[in-house]
Amino acid sequence: MDENGIGKIILGCALKVHRTLGPGLLENAYEACLAHEFEKVQLPFQRQLVLPVLYDGQKVELGYRLDLLVADKVVVEVKATEGVAGLHRAQVLSYLRLGQFRLGYVLNFNVSLMKDGVHRVVNGLR
Repeated sequence: MDENGIGKIILGCALKVHRTLGPGLLENAYEACLAHEFEKVQLPFQRQLVLPVLYDGQKVELGYRLDLLVADKVVVEVKATEGVAGLHRAQVLSYLRLGQFRLGYVLNFNVSLMKDGVHRVVNGLR
């Protein structure tokens, strides 16, 4: 399955979590519930994956962690904030570049309508 197909499944799972829990919880609650939904639909993922920086031929461990990497292709950053800032999108774009991924999402669950909390970030993908 390509990144866009995976993305559709991710968004469906996020909508289900938001519909069930609503806004107002901490990010780790949404992340855990989203992971549960991925398991239910048999979508492979990794949580809190360490992402090193490669600099001058060296791996530099700086503590960067992807909230979720889905199917080894799509980065998901879970937020529960007042709003998604440009910095959040830049963070995901940096993760995409460091890991050579093409698609990522910032999913902010602290919104009335989940569609307002979905921010798609691409790196060489349409």
